[in-house]
Amino acid sequence: MKMVFTLNGLDCANCAAKIERKVAALPGVEGANVNFLTQRMTIVCDDALAVQVTEQATAAAKTVDDALTVRRVG
Repeated sequence: MKMVFTLNGLDCANCAAKIERKVAALPGVEGANVNFLTQRMTIVCDDALAVQVTEQATAAAKTVDDALTVRRVG
């Protein structure tokens, strides 16, 4: 399953890279990409783990920047 999230408030490319590494390392995540310019995060994971991955990815992003607003758009 491919999920797309907006990362409102993402301030720097370094933070985007940190979020991408943290999310990619989560159990069940097959691939992760964070685009600083578009402020979007794309995650590929198993369908059965979508809810769990969404929660863990949101928490991981907020450990890098607690001011982020993470919202699923697709």
